[in-house]
Formats: sequence, structure tokens, C-alpha cells
Amino acid sequence: MRFTADRASGLFFLAAGVLLYTVIIPTFVEQADGGWLQPATLPNATSILLALCGAALMAKPTNHTMQNASEFLRAGMYFALLSLGLFAISRFGFAYAAPGLALVVMLCLGERRPLWLLMGAAALPAAIWFLVAHVLERALP
Repeated sequence: MRFTADRASGLFFLAAGVLLYTVIIPTFVEQADGGWLQPATLPNATSILLALCGAALMAKPTNHTMQNASEFLRAGMYFALLSLGLFAISRFGFAYAAPGLALVVMLCLGERRPLWLLMGAAALPAAIWFLVAHVLERALP
């Protein structure tokens, strides 16, 4: 069994998931008195899924080829866009920044159908706001 880039990244995500589940989430997520869902439930489920996906990638790596430099530049553009979006959400609030961020990301990905753009930029942030603020009773920035 050769140690490939897939196995290295799988090991990274396996370790990150285990570290999140055992150290980071128990340390930084506070317990809540009210509500039917504990605050650590979703982060714990996500960290378990992350670790399982990392283990699966280690067990069965892909047969991929190296991408050209334009793919890396495009990925860097998305990272910069999401970083700018997170800054905008922290500065102006989720309700004002998330629809614009969702619209820009969808346009960058090539989506041009008006109904999908409307759903992604209006309905999805509204659903996230409703679930987090009202169902989970947590504050959004």
C-alpha cells in the first residue's frame, strides 16, 4: 500500500475529525439548559462524518491526475470569496450578507437559471436563518 496524496489528506481529515470530536468541541461548545437539541450534537455528527470520510479516502484512494494551475487559481478565488463573505457576515450580519454571498457563489459556479438563483440567494439563507434562530434557538451574527 503506497502512501499517496489521497492517503495523506485522508489521514489529515481522519485526525481532524477525531481531534474535533475529542478535544475541540467538548472544550469550546457550551451546554445549554433549554431546547430539544444540545449545542454539540451537530458539530459532533459533522466531526464523525469527517473522520469516516477521511478513513474511507485512506482505504480506497482515487486514481486522479494532477490538475492544471488554473484549477488551483479558481479554488483560491473561491477561498478568497468565501473569506470575504465570512467577513461581511461578521460585519453586517447573516441576514444582509448571506443572500449576496450565495448569489455570487452560484454565479461563479455557472448557475444562470433565475429560479435556482432566487432559491439559492433568498430561500436557502431564509431557511438557514429560520432553522438556526427559531428551531435551534441560537443567535446568528
